[in-house]
This record gives sequence, C-alpha cells and structure tokens, in this order.
Amino acid sequence: MSHDTNNSASIISKVWNFANVLRDDGVGYGDYLEQITYLLFLKMADEYSKPPYNRQLPIPPEYSWQSLTTRSGTELERHYNETLRALANAKGILGQIYTKSQNKIQDPAKLAKLINMIDKEQWSTMDADIKGEIYEGLLQKYAEDTKSGAGQYFTPRPLIKAMVECIRPEPMKTIADPACGTGGFFLAAYDFIVRNYSLTREEKHFLKHRTFYGNEIVASTRRLALMNLFLHNIGDFEDDSFISPTDALIADTGLRVDYVLANPPFGKKSSMTFTNEAGELQKEDLTYNR
Repeated sequence: MSHDTNNSASIISKVWNFANVLRDDGVGYGDYLEQITYLLFLKMADEYSKPPYNRQLPIPPEYSWQSLTTRSGTELERHYNETLRALANAKGILGQIYTKSQNKIQDPAKLAKLINMIDKEQWSTMDADIKGEIYEGLLQKYAEDTKSGAGQYFTPRPLIKAMVECIRPEPMKTIADPACGTGGFFLAAYDFIVRNYSLTREEKHFLKHRTFYGNEIVASTRRLALMNLFLHNIGDFEDDSFISPTDALIADTGLRVDYVLANPPFGKKSSMTFTNEAGELQKEDLTYNR
C-alpha cells in the first residue's frame, strides 16, 4: 500500500471518528458537515494566499484562518460566531458558502480540536479524489441518517453515473441541473468528461468555470453542493456562484444549455407546524401547484 493511500485512509478515519464524537453531543452529520465546510473553506483560502499560489482572496485579515488557530475557549467560540456572520456578507461563492451560517459546536474545546485536525493537513496539495472521498462519504452518511430527511437531496451515485453514461456529455458543452441537491450530477459529468477526453487548456478552464449551472432553494444544501464541487476542482474562490438559490420553476431566466441532468422533486406537498390559538402545536398541509 502506498504512502498516499495510507495517508488518505488516516485522514478519512480521523474525520469519521470526530463525527462520532460530536454525535454524542447531539451534533448530527448535517451540522458536522456544515462546520467542516466553513472551516475547510477558510483553511484552503489561507493555503492559497501563501506561496507558491500567493493569491489575493476576499477574506478580511481579522477573519483569517490564523484568527481561529490562535484563540481558545470562549474567545474562540465568540470569534468563530463573529467570523461566520461577517463572511456571510461576502459576494460570490464565498458568501454563498457562509450564508445563514451558524456554529453548532457548543463546546469550545471540541471546536478547537476540529480546527486543529483541519489545520494539520495541507488540503490545497491533496489529491481531489481524496478530498472528494472524504466529503462525499460524509454526504452519503448524512443522507442515510433518516431523521435528517436529507436523502431527498442525495440521489444515489450509481444511478447518477448510469444516467451520465447514457447522455455521454462532451467538452465545451454546458450542463444544468434545476434541482441540484448536493451536486451529484455535476460531479459525475465532470468525471466522465475528464476520464473520456484528452482536454486542452481551454477545455479544462471551461470545465472548471463555465460548464455547470444549477438551482437549489435550500440554503444548507446549496452550501454543501458548492463545497462538494469546490473540493472536486469545480469553481473557484472568486467565481460568481453558479448554483442559484431561486426556484427554477418560477420563471424562465433565459439560460439555455446543452444538457439537463436532473432528478427533480416530484412531490408537491409539504407542511408547516405552528401554534394555534389554544397554544397547541398544529400541522397544516401546503400544496404547490407547478
């Protein structure tokens, strides 16, 4: 077994084990995934701002990765909350990643351990397959957690792969998913194109920045999709968000693409719970005509 394989297995094991530690504190896979997303994006931004990349990224110095690693206890918890609020106001993918973000890890010591675990790795040089395996694994576990109801946003990957292989997308073509969930169709299409074509520099740039267009109305799911794609080398820090928060069925935006790959939500019923005049919880069905 190679050193890279050993290292990737070790990282995956650490990430999984910490998820189980936090579950004992009532932090579910979905909440854990979100915290991983916030921290990992910030850590990778820090790495890309240093040699050999030296990129100027739109993250204020007071909310940098170092601003978290140098704090502990209640000061860390306070500053982390403040960082999430500040970055939610940023433009592009950065703002979409942190929109409506909240800290769900109430124990500052465990938050510090999670930050330390992420800090020990050099994520920018890690193979995209390893980062993707970690994140996709957590997404699948989240989808299998029936209490979360997250399965509705996670189409089984073998089904997606089969659909993509039937369509056989080509380079320099655009792809849309109007109900993209966690981005599975985009990842499968990306992998298919990379695996089946010898891409030029122009084609690689188009694939990374201009191929995919999605819609996802649930903010937390949209965040997971953007991070999932980012870890697989789709999109960049300063790109405009290519996953829209708008409902794709409300109006025609004028966007035209070469392929549409989707597993749209077929149900049109939902419900909301509210308190009635007697002070009791009551559920009311909602129906959307589409």
